[in-house]
Amino acid sequence: MNPLEGNSQPAGPGPKATAAPLQTYSFRLRPGQDLKEQLEAFVRQERIGAGAILTCVGSLTDVSLRLANQEKPTIWKGHFEIVSLVGTLSANGSHIHLSVSDSTGRTLGGHLMAGCVIYTTAEVLVGVMPSLDFVRETDPAFGYKELVIRKRKIK
Repeated sequence: MNPLEGNSQPAGPGPKATAAPLQTYSFRLRPGQDLKEQLEAFVRQERIGAGAILTCVGSLTDVSLRLANQEKPTIWKGHFEIVSLVGTLSANGSHIHLSVSDSTGRTLGGHLMAGCVIYTTAEVLVGVMPSLDFVRETDPAFGYKELVIRKRKIK
């Protein structure tokens, strides 16, 4: 037996995936702006139904994250590098995670909350799928509003 194959059963069919063309947007956020508020403003301004943060680099002075399994945000003050910003964007509800590192290299991460203030810059690249809509519906397994992908209705 090949040790790389193991003896587990096949996992079954993979996740149902939806293909869509991608349009990209790039922008820079300025010192003093709130990262989450500016992302939400961009989503509203462009009427985004389905988007994803492709990458972001920059720095923050204040960080506000909702950590795993916590109800309220935790706040840090200082100087932080944005090392990762990922998530889905939609006027119907976004889901964004942020990781930052401090001057010692210690890294923190969690759900992006309002109160993340830009220090010098945030360079953001967003991908938008105009033919789709992301919506949030309650999943009975855990009771959280989770992602549902729909083809956008042509008006």
